[in-house]
Amino acid sequence: MEIARAAAGLFVRQGLRASRAEDIAQAAGIAPRTFYRYFASKEEAVGPLYAAGAQRWVEAVRAAPAGVPLPQVLEDAVRHTLTPGVGVSAASWNWVRTLIRLAEANPALRRVWAQACQASERQLAEALTERLTAGRAGRVGYDPDNVAARARLCFAAAVASAAVRTAVESWAAGDGPSEGPHGPAELAVDNLTALRDFPWEDFTTPRAR
Repeated sequence: MEIARAAAGLFVRQGLRASRAEDIAQAAGIAPRTFYRYFASKEEAVGPLYAAGAQRWVEAVRAAPAGVPLPQVLEDAVRHTLTPGVGVSAASWNWVRTLIRLAEANPALRRVWAQACQASERQLAEALTERLTAGRAGRVGYDPDNVAARARLCFAAAVASAAVRTAVESWAAGDGPSEGPHGPAELAVDNLTALRDFPWEDFTTPRAR
């Protein structure tokens, strides 16, 4: 993570084009060959930071108390993750905005951002599955291999992930504050209302025989 922070700091301060892999290695206090042992390019160096932000949201979903409706779990997790000073320090949000903007402008960095979002989507689907199936194994008629239900759940995870990603990207594209109704947390919560009527319990309904 130290390399990722060094890369992000250089990208924010002097721009992506002016930052070389060798500069990142020097800032992180490592040799260039050590840098290339972990990353194939300078753009990949910030991948762990992108991934860490996404992972915080998934972990907040996993840590939510049992019995809380899933729409509320997702919204609470978003507020925990995207509210400055809670999930990420207030000062870090300027870095977040710059790194998201750089990803929009640079195809190589955009791929790194997209990969982090895709990995988060898969992890979210797993977390939602864990919450929905907790305590249901062994019930009469319960079918853990219901393919259609799993497909719906993966769809829901994709929608939830897109809701958060587009909120962060929309916020980063402007100059608004990181808190309040136009901050990333509230924008994401507004987007997540699309899932309030999603038939979550269908996933755990026994398949017809």
